Amino acid sequence: MQDSVMPLIVEGAPTDSLADLPRRNANNQPTRVAFSARSGSGWSDITTTEFADQVDALASGLIAAGVGLGDSVAIMSKTRYEWTLADFAIWSAGAVAVPIYETSSPEQVEWILKDSGAVGAVVETAAHAGVIESVRGNLPHLAHVWQIDDGDLDELQAGGVAASAVAARREAIGRDTIATIIYTSGTTGRPKGCELTHDNFLGLAENTIGKLGEVVLRDNASTLLFLPLAHVFARFIEVLCVVAEARMGHSSNLTDILGDFASFKPTFILAVPRVFEKIFNKASEQATADGKGKIFDKAADTAIAYSEALDKGAVPFKLRALHAVFDKLVYSKIRTKMGGQVGYAVSGGAPLGTRLGHFFRGIGVTILEGYGLTETTAPAAVNIPANVKIGTVGPPLPGVSLRVAEDGEILIKGINVLKGYRNNPEATAAAIVDGWFHTGDIGELDEDGYLKITGRKKEILVTAGGKNVAPAVLEDRLRAHPLVSQTMVVGDQKPFIAALVTLDEEMLPGWAANHDLAGLTPEQARTNEKVLAALQEAVDEANKAVSKAESIRKFVVLEGDFTEENGYLTPSLKLKRNLVLRDFDEQIEAIYG
Repeated sequence: MQDSVMPLIVEGAPTDSLADLPRRNANNQPTRVAFSARSGSGWSDITTTEFADQVDALASGLIAAGVGLGDSVAIMSKTRYEWTLADFAIWSAGAVAVPIYETSSPEQVEWILKDSGAVGAVVETAAHAGVIESVRGNLPHLAHVWQIDDGDLDELQAGGVAASAVAARREAIGRDTIATIIYTSGTTGRPKGCELTHDNFLGLAENTIGKLGEVVLRDNASTLLFLPLAHVFARFIEVLCVVAEARMGHSSNLTDILGDFASFKPTFILAVPRVFEKIFNKASEQATADGKGKIFDKAADTAIAYSEALDKGAVPFKLRALHAVFDKLVYSKIRTKMGGQVGYAVSGGAPLGTRLGHFFRGIGVTILEGYGLTETTAPAAVNIPANVKIGTVGPPLPGVSLRVAEDGEILIKGINVLKGYRNNPEATAAAIVDGWFHTGDIGELDEDGYLKITGRKKEILVTAGGKNVAPAVLEDRLRAHPLVSQTMVVGDQKPFIAALVTLDEEMLPGWAANHDLAGLTPEQARTNEKVLAALQEAVDEANKAVSKAESIRKFVVLEGDFTEENGYLTPSLKLKRNLVLRDFDEQIEAIYG
């Protein structure tokens, strides 16, 4: 058994809450720009005072509408400024915010609203309102649905109760009060509602700043939030920015996120590994299309070598000189596409991979990989600027303890661990034992207390020969290839390991044009010799990370893709493995036939 413990840096007053932050910031710096909100093709600044006034007015309107102390209010929307406004207004009204993915099905929406006991819901569009109306007959406690696009929040802000009533609600809550109920993605079974307190967010944010001050406290620190705010990772960064007084923007335009980076110019970003893979692959594709593919490949190898040399403590002169040349020719252009100001990025949700980690640090954007779950208010561990160890997810944050049990399972204790699962004491008792939350993930701690994730307990495959195989390392490496959208490694109780692969239809046209296959359709690509050869090279590269017994011997390219829309991915982009195994049983059996 291994332990890694990080003591608290900040221990705030028990009466503090998230509801105190907007007015505190306004009192500290009344004219500081707290947010930049979308305004046409540009951005409109919102000061701390304006934000605090809007929060107070909306909280006042919610109280006037009948939202009581401790009541739940849902939010269903894309990532936008009004989500953050609603979050802090709900907290200021002494209520509990319940996020819902805007892509959720009527059945999922009904379950979350019913289980949380929501008395109201803030939605973005008429379509979202329609989903709720379709199940509203089963929700007698749901009294209100407010639509952002219809101006309902403006009406609430215009007709509220006295300011003293809002102040009284703030005084009635503290760090131990439940702030939000976030429902797990539900890869198997019905989603469980994680009850997270004000201190889970506030205390963790205060202590995270102690380790990431270089990122969030630098002059003009800013970030553009584009991950779904229904996800705990984005929600924590939302709070972290308000606590650290860093400027924040919102975007849901993932198809042109680089365009938003260019206009917003964030100094740090947060993303899942797939975003970094896309940035790398797009840059490589463009260079190849311009006849500069070999230059890009050499620049990428140089960036990786430069980063690896930093870990060894010295960069040879020749490598430094070559790096400086490529910085002007290649790296600076990539940084410009990311807004030109980004120095750090925080990655979570899935393993990043050492190659991407070294590449981005080598071009001047250090990715701080972290690890956590909904139940741990997102981060439990994260790499810190002063000592980045690529390939790990860093040491525990202050106030957090990590333990690796005898069977390799990662256990977590500390200020970030959930209060419990909503209306589910049995699940709470099973997950939290003697204060330790059992994550279901497996990993190891190095001599410095840095955590490395090696797999997920329930996803371990055992071949017919008795070899235990963690699929994540193979899947993560395969997904790094520009042709690959999703992949799932199979082989439980089978004679060897294999993989199901889906093609990235967004990247396919550019790749095909660069390989003399212009006009190649996804259907044709599935059986094209050049495509299959490229995928085999990707498989061979992935296999370098494992032993021969763990390596992928065969793969099959499936029709279509694994997406959230067709039900094979959760909203947080996790594979629903049980469904894939069920629906693609014929293709899997054919591999072994």
